[in-house]
Formats: sequence, structure tokens, C-alpha cells
Amino acid sequence: MSIMELKNIWYGYDSRKKVLKGINLMLEAGKMYAILGPSGCGKTTLLSLMGGLDSPSQGQVFYEGQDIEKEGLSNHRKKNVAFIFQSYNLIDYLTPKENVALTCKLPPGPVLEKVGLTEEESKRNVLKLSGGQQQRVAIARALAADARIILADEPTGNLDEETAEEITRILKECAHQMNKCVVVVTHSNELAKEADEVFRLKKGVLIHGK
Repeated sequence: MSIMELKNIWYGYDSRKKVLKGINLMLEAGKMYAILGPSGCGKTTLLSLMGGLDSPSQGQVFYEGQDIEKEGLSNHRKKNVAFIFQSYNLIDYLTPKENVALTCKLPPGPVLEKVGLTEEESKRNVLKLSGGQQQRVAIARALAADARIILADEPTGNLDEETAEEITRILKECAHQMNKCVVVVTHSNELAKEADEVFRLKKGVLIHGK
């Protein structure tokens, strides 16, 4: 059974320009999905609709069979989804532990250790960490939120090849070992190769397959 379903999703910034055209998609827990496409094609918009950050011009988004509009978008964002942004979106005057603690009632140390941060790194101000380390904090924050769906917007876009591979491995583990539904929008064919299913967004239409 799908954890999330998109039915006939249309989205446009005005009456003439349609970014998404009749998107239908079913997503399952325990899988990692990649959505490929050029800049400006609507990948981030699609992710925003999944996460309840915006509403479609037409169509419905369902979480476990319930329309997220009817259940409340803020409730959906709070309980069901966690975001990982390319720009990290960390609170820059806090440490990794403090950032993760904002989304988790449990001690943040174990989840930071899981994504590869040492105890000493977890106590630094996040601005003193490398880009790869900051992205690990962002992933730890998403894991700590205990949401069943993780939505990642270009999570390896600012990272070197070795760090990108490690981040990809962590995201796969989130899906396969923690039974989360992980959706990644990306330019990276290398990241997409590691996904269980790949979609391409082209001229507003979602096409399945590598």
C-alpha cells in the first residue's frame, strides 16, 4: 500500500504557465525515489506540494489515504514529512546538537553519530563545520523528526564526490533499514542510480524509468 499518492496534480504560477501537468504518482515506505530534471522544470515545486508547503492548482495529495488539505497542511508538515534542503536551513547560531534537539525529544547524540559526526563536532557552532558536515546535521534533524517521509532537495548538490556518496548511502539506509519513504530531487545521475525508482520531470510531465 502506498504511503503517499498524488492524483492529477497541476500547478501554475499564472493561467498561462503550467509547471506541472497532471502528475500521478504513488510512493511506498521502504523505498528511495529520485526525480531528475533540469533547473526550473518544477522539481522543487513538486517536492513542496508533497510536503504541504504549497497547494496544487488542481488535484490532490494523499498521505495514508487522507487528503492532506483536509487534514491540514501544517499538521502534515509537522507530523508526516521532514525536509532536507540544499542550503541546509540550519539555525546558524546553534550547535548540531541544539539544531537536532529542536525536532527531537530524545537525546540528539545518537542520531548525529549515526550520520557520522563525532561528539566534538556535534558541540561546535554549525558555521564552523564543512558543507558535508552541515548536510549531515540537516539529515540528522530530518531523522530525529521521526517523520515517515523524507523530502530532499538537491541534498548532494554542494558536496564533493566522496561526501556525496556518503550522504547517498545514509539516505538509502533511511529507506531500506528504517522503512522511510525517501524522495530526492536532483541533477545528479550518480545519485539517481542508487534510487529504487527514478522519474524524470520533462515539460511538466513525470516520466517513470531511468
